[in-house]
Amino acid sequence: MTTWPAPVPCFADVDGIEMSGLLSESPSPRATIVAIHGGATSSVYFDCPGHPRLSLLRLGAALGFTVLALDRPGFGSSAPHEDVMADPRRRVELSYAAIDKILDGRDAGAGFFLLAHSAGAEHALRMATDERGAHLLGLELAGTGRRHQLAARDILLQPNLRDVRRGVRDLLWRTAHLYPPDVIDGAVRGSWSPGYEAEMVGNWPKRDFPALAALVAVPVRFSLADHEPFWEAGSAGLADVAAMFTASPRVVTNEQRDSGHNLSLSHTAAAYHLGVLAFVEECISARESQRNLESEAS
Repeated sequence: MTTWPAPVPCFADVDGIEMSGLLSESPSPRATIVAIHGGATSSVYFDCPGHPRLSLLRLGAALGFTVLALDRPGFGSSAPHEDVMADPRRRVELSYAAIDKILDGRDAGAGFFLLAHSAGAEHALRMATDERGAHLLGLELAGTGRRHQLAARDILLQPNLRDVRRGVRDLLWRTAHLYPPDVIDGAVRGSWSPGYEAEMVGNWPKRDFPALAALVAVPVRFSLADHEPFWEAGSAGLADVAAMFTASPRVVTNEQRDSGHNLSLSHTAAAYHLGVLAFVEECISARESQRNLESEAS
C-alpha cells in the first residue's frame, strides 16, 4: 500500500496576525493549488483525518502538485483576531500575504489555482477578482449556490442565530451514509465561525455571488454533490451558477455522484479530487498554448 507523506502545519506572521494552514509540497510542481475551506471547520478539511486516501493534500503532492490548504482569516491561528476582519478586503490581503510568506519564493510551477468549498467560495471569489487574481490558472468552486432548498430556507428563517447554526450544521451532514462513520463526529466537524460570517453568508446568494462571479476572468469549474442538501442541486442548480460567470473564458460544471455536501470528506473524495486535478492540468495546457500562440505572433 502506497504511503503518502502527511502535510505539515505552516504559519506566517502578517502584521502581527498569525495565519496558519497545511502544506504538501512537490519538489518540482506542475502548479500550486491553494485550497480554501468552508464554515465551522479548518484546513484539516482537505486532509480527512484517518483517511489519507481521501486527502486532497496528499493526492495532489503525489501527482506532482504543491497544495496549500489555508485557514481562512478568523479561523485557525488567526481566530483571536476576528474583530479586525470585518472588511473583506482585509481578509484578501491577509490571505495573499500568508501565501507569499508560507511559500517563501518556492517554485509555483505553471502558477496558482484556487479551490474553495461552501462558505469559502466567497473568500476565493474575492481573491480571484482582486488584481492578483488575474494571474490565476483557474478556479474550482464547490458546495455553494444561488437558491436554497426548502429545508434550508426553513432553518434560515429561525430567529435565533444559535438555532440557525445548529440546524445548518445538522442539515449539511444529514446524508451520513456518504461519509466514513468516524468523520461525522470527528475533528473536521466544528461548531464555531467568526462573527463576520453571519453577515457574509446572508449577502452571498443574491448580492455578492452574482456580482463577483461576473468579474472572474479565468477558467472556472463548479461542482455540486448529487446529494447536496442545502443548495439547489442537479442540472438547474449547476446551470444557474455557471451562467453568472460571463467574463470567464471557460466554465465547466460537475455533478459529483454518490457524494454529500462535504465533497472532500465523502467516500468519493478521491474521485472528486482527481477531477479537480484534471481540470488544473487543462488550465495549464490552455495557458501554455496561449503563450505559444503569442510567441509565434511576435
